[in-house]
Amino acid sequence: MTILAKQNAEKIIQSLPDDSSYNEILKELAFAKMIEQGIDDSENNRIISNEEMEQKILQWQN
Repeated sequence: MTILAKQNAEKIIQSLPDDSSYNEILKELAFAKMIEQGIDDSENNRIISNEEMEQKILQWQN
């Protein structure tokens, strides 16, 4: 079953403490989206090896 984006956002917001700041809420929503995207990428073979990632990082550092 697919949860609609709005329902998922509401669930995340409801799970946070009542005194959560706007920034804290946005961080939690962004984190959830990144996790969702990572799972989708993995399921659809949009992945790279650790070695490939290491090479990319080394290139960024130069």
